[in-house]
Amino acid sequence: MFGKLFGRDAERPEGNPYALPVPRRQKNGTYPLRALGDTRVLALVESADAGDWEAVKAALAPFDLGRDHAVLGQLADLDGVQDWIGRAVEEDKEHRATALLISGARHISWGWEARTSARAVDVTREQWRIFHERLELAEEHLLEAAELRPDWITPWRRLLTSGRGMSLGPAVTRTRRDAALRRDPLDLDTHIEWVSQLQPRWGGEPGQALAFARKAYAAAPDGHRLGCVIAMAHIEQWVEADNRDCLQHPHIQAELREAAERSILHHAYERRLGWQGDYNIFAMALSLAGSRTASNVFRELDGVFTEWPWAFMADPQKAYARFRKAV
Repeated sequence: MFGKLFGRDAERPEGNPYALPVPRRQKNGTYPLRALGDTRVLALVESADAGDWEAVKAALAPFDLGRDHAVLGQLADLDGVQDWIGRAVEEDKEHRATALLISGARHISWGWEARTSARAVDVTREQWRIFHERLELAEEHLLEAAELRPDWITPWRRLLTSGRGMSLGPAVTRTRRDAALRRDPLDLDTHIEWVSQLQPRWGGEPGQALAFARKAYAAAPDGHRLGCVIAMAHIEQWVEADNRDCLQHPHIQAELREAAERSILHHAYERRLGWQGDYNIFAMALSLAGSRTASNVFRELDGVFTEWPWAFMADPQKAYARFRKAV
């Protein structure tokens, strides 16, 4: 089965019974991470792609969707989920909260697909209408999911995204951020979302995001993945800047190196499901800064590419391969 999916030369990595076989690499030695590299997640994605709600629920058994942002993200980004998840919301009262969560997350991604990544002035009136229509439904479903399951953090993190898209204002977004962080003060995804919220293109002030990231990471223990918030703050700084070499300063290189060594490269770091995403964040930030520590990160990745955060570049996987070759 796996040879058929990934090529005859595919082999399952040792030590993890759920690891997907490594697919045949591209000529540049890279390959995209599929289904978080996990057979259980692949089964979930395939069930959702088939619109089989019963199979989706069965495949969700090993996961806590109310806390696992990465697994929820696999469903949120899957085209077609919007076509059947509404029936699950209406018909499955026992699992209504889960269906609402999936629906809300998917409608946010679906809304941004309609809006596109174009500048606001280039988005058509019809695109804006569809965008807001989908975000409004996402808000409704996520707020109800949060009410049904007050222990969940994932609805609040997703509500930050929809709130930003709908321009609900700082009071609302801060309330949602605080709701998420009360449930997990060190939640990386919430911190990264807030770093985006603080960018000038969303109404923030220059320097705000980096100051927030530094303060947050200062409270994290050694080996915690929250170090990625430092890397992401610098990537966002690069996105906002006119100078493509803006990160190539010794003090930035030193800060990124220290954050990497104290988080993903620390012996206490736990390679949980989706750890490759953490490494890709640092790989991009360190590469943009011209830091030699990038070679250590790319070595551990061994060619594994994740779309985020390389999506900020015109051809994400080629950019990854180019920086990987350069170190």
